Amino acid sequence: MASIKSVFVVLAVLVSAAPMAVVAGDPDILTDFVAPTYIPGIPATNITGDFFTYTGFAFPLPPLMTFSVLKASMAQFPALDGQSVSYAKLRFPPGTVNPTHTHPRAAELLFLLEGALSVGFVDTAGKLYAKDLAAGDMFVFPKGLVHYQYNPGSILAVAFSAFGSAFAGTVNVPAAIFGTDIDDAVLAKSFKTDVPTVLKLKAALTPPPTPKN
Repeated sequence: MASIKSVFVVLAVLVSAAPMAVVAGDPDILTDFVAPTYIPGIPATNITGDFFTYTGFAFPLPPLMTFSVLKASMAQFPALDGQSVSYAKLRFPPGTVNPTHTHPRAAELLFLLEGALSVGFVDTAGKLYAKDLAAGDMFVFPKGLVHYQYNPGSILAVAFSAFGSAFAGTVNVPAAIFGTDIDDAVLAKSFKTDVPTVLKLKAALTPPPTPKN
């Protein structure tokens, strides 16, 4: 167990010092907005305010015991195409975490609505910037840097995040490293550990197979 914990510490430092993806941004558009080419029941020449309205956050999430997120990005809300903005609603039951990750195309501005969160990011020099947030606080995660959010408390935490991109993208660091097909020997050498430890980490990040009927 101690060996696995040490690997995660090294992982955070190494990934932060060498960003995993090219940082990019949304292109500018030459029109007021990007009109849809086709929406069932709505002619493209008869767009109304409905096109610019998103109601996906109005429905309560089920009482899950794991971290969950509702997104309002270009995929869910087509009117955001070309507007360089998107949103997400994050729900943290007690003791849950939004694992270390990056958004290669946008900074993230988080507003904590309910509860408390411990958050932080690591810059390219390997320095950690961490803060304990209370309801009403805001925290910005710079574009492309590895960051996390964790609820250490005993009550539910709810936050909203705004992004400077219609599709910010998310790279889940643990899954990208240990949940892909990178050779075990490469990972063992990269994190100065052994292959059995790498295999334990991979097993923890691999969902169990779906039972066959």
